Amino acid sequence: MNQLKAKKAIEAFLLEDLGEGDLSSSIFEDGATGIGTFVAKADGVLAGSMIIQWAYELLGGTFEVCFEKQDGDVLKRGDVIATVKGSIPTLLSAERVILNLMQRMSGIATLTKKAVEALNSDVTKICDTRKTMPGLRHFDKYAVTCGGGKNHRFGLYDAIMLKDNHIAYAGSIEKAVKAARDKVGHTVKIEVETETEGQVAEAVKAGADIIMLDNCPPEIIQERLKLIPSSIITEASGGITLENLQTYGNCGVGFISLGCLTHSVTALDISFNLEGGTKTWTY
Repeated sequence: MNQLKAKKAIEAFLLEDLGEGDLSSSIFEDGATGIGTFVAKADGVLAGSMIIQWAYELLGGTFEVCFEKQDGDVLKRGDVIATVKGSIPTLLSAERVILNLMQRMSGIATLTKKAVEALNSDVTKICDTRKTMPGLRHFDKYAVTCGGGKNHRFGLYDAIMLKDNHIAYAGSIEKAVKAARDKVGHTVKIEVETETEGQVAEAVKAGADIIMLDNCPPEIIQERLKLIPSSIITEASGGITLENLQTYGNCGVGFISLGCLTHSVTALDISFNLEGGTKTWTY
């Protein structure tokens, strides 16, 4: 994860929450210090642990963080992720922003790991899409890698994807690819979305770098891959869920992109507890 981008975003999130200051923490005496722990309250995969460090750095003051778990680690309910020592107002003022991000990211990492395990393929890789929460794409996509997945393009700026609307306006796949080649440099890859056998053949002829096979069952994918040279990267998307992923394990496509990894996130339950607090829960 790009630390500079991440810290700028976290700073904005802290400012949104703090406003003119944390009124609740004003009850503490100056110099009050304490120890808190971030604890997993559900099984899953950790992502975003560094946010603990970065958030406290941004708020300033003296603090110590001891990490018990690292990103990508499998968490069991009750596992301590990190212990933090420092100013109580600082510990509590950053708590919600840290938890919001880390819980979402860990939820994404957990779902990605489930997808990778369900697919169970040495050939096909799971990747994400641009269906991320605005403002959180950098965090969301990093979380996918923590779960064993790969990143698709980060935005409209780092690769070209010619979908049905682009192709319809251009007049054909061949015309759309040519127009794209004329606009960008040789280092930018061009992906073409296809739905029919004829479109696959046209994309191959047009010189696409990546061909997406959209809404194709595994048996159709296997047939269409015969039309695509090994030099062209292949991707499948559409109609693929965690429930039917296993059926795609042997279809031979290079990547399967899943929007659900980031657009339908269930946060992993993580808690922050100050030493001596009265809040309890059953491990």
